[in-house]
Amino acid sequence: MSVKQFNGVKVFSATMAQEREALGDKVTTWLERHPDFEIHEIETKQSSDEAFHCITILVFYTDPLAE
Repeated sequence: MSVKQFNGVKVFSATMAQEREALGDKVTTWLERHPDFEIHEIETKQSSDEAFHCITILVFYTDPLAE
């Protein structure tokens, strides 16, 4: 069984509440602008400290033009 490797990662990150609320729309817009990319996985991470909460969305993809 072979596993296809990805050749790109796009990172979206936001700390402020208003930016966090808009993060999904940013990811969707980016995906729509890159219809040739093969998406392998999308991960969501959260980190926080005493004052801030950060949301990060990682998009792992293959860009066929980069191969």
